Amino acid sequence: MAINLVFNSHQYFQEAVEEAFVERKIKTYPYVKSYLVELLKHYLFTENLYDIQDSSGKKSRSTLAEMLLTANQLGTHEKREKLKKLADSSLYISGFFSDSFQRKIIDVDYYVDMGRIAYVELSHNVDEDTFAQLYKEISRQFVPLVDVLSVISQRASITDKENILRMMDVYAKTGSSLREEALVEKGVFNGSAKNQIKQ
Repeated sequence: MAINLVFNSHQYFQEAVEEAFVERKIKTYPYVKSYLVELLKHYLFTENLYDIQDSSGKKSRSTLAEMLLTANQLGTHEKREKLKKLADSSLYISGFFSDSFQRKIIDVDYYVDMGRIAYVELSHNVDEDTFAQLYKEISRQFVPLVDVLSVISQRASITDKENILRMMDVYAKTGSSLREEALVEKGVFNGSAKNQIKQ
């Protein structure tokens, strides 16, 4: 049964990504969409969010700053792996769990900034030009891609409905067009939110 679940997940996420890109009106390269599908499949297994395991078997996550510091001290291959884990987890968590940052010291803008940095660094540390361009494009489109993941998360009922104050906070920090449209839809702003909220 688990084999069928994993097999079917590709088609499910492929359709979800396509629909979210259409809804958000985002234009990018097809391989960026494919990358997001693989990212979603990877994080179906929550253990992939963790990178540390203690002697008792308890798993935890390094902070993003620790991961970046460690990556910069590693050899080429290991550095790429660490940067990719940092970049991918930042993108996934920003999209799927932005609500969970509420009332925490570390907020979504930290994950967005670290994710962008990690993808740019990754683009400078790969040999193939195709991958370099892929990582640069993901860094450039990071917030719209977070919006794509947020749409998929909301459709899958993974996140609770954001309250208006939280939406305003995320919009002010990231400039997310998804949050802007939601705020306009809820009547918080008339027309574009861009000139009506202070960052």
